[in-house]
Amino acid sequence: MKHRSAVIAGVVGVAVAALVVVFATADPQVDPSTSSRSPLIGKLAPPLAGTTADGGRFDLDKRRGEWVLVNFFATWCPPCVQEQPELVRLADRTAGHLQIVSVAAGDTAANVTRFFSEQGGNWPVLVSDTDAASIDYGLIKLPESYLISPEGIVVEKFAGGVTAGQVEARIAELSGTSTTMGGGS
Repeated sequence: MKHRSAVIAGVVGVAVAALVVVFATADPQVDPSTSSRSPLIGKLAPPLAGTTADGGRFDLDKRRGEWVLVNFFATWCPPCVQEQPELVRLADRTAGHLQIVSVAAGDTAANVTRFFSEQGGNWPVLVSDTDAASIDYGLIKLPESYLISPEGIVVEKFAGGVTAGQVEARIAELSGTSTTMGGGS
């Protein structure tokens, strides 16, 4: 039994040492918060449906034919709070061309309602079945957003916050439209 404990301790020690080496030698110029790699890119978006903070229902499948930005956030997440004005700007500038839907990770409908009242934003916010959605989309850290094409394909992942300009530019690149869809600036 003592021998087994020593072996397990040794394996754990080697694993920890390996992680330290990986982190110590990682390229400091690569910012993982802006990485857009995801196994979902190019694939049909996972199902996303549930109850919204205002008691309504949202179903991603019913949004086929339009661009959708799925935004994972939490009211207690400082980068999410910083990102919110950009999402409000994006919603204003792309009205009628892009549907934003937020997914509240580990939050309550009351907190979400208060957050949107204070920070702005008038789009569906899922507050039920969000754990399943987080797993289906491979959520790593908040905030993360996924751009879904009108065909229902995930075309981009934005990690660590997104700007209105980034989303508009990506849609313009993929669809050949002007970068400001709603005509505003």
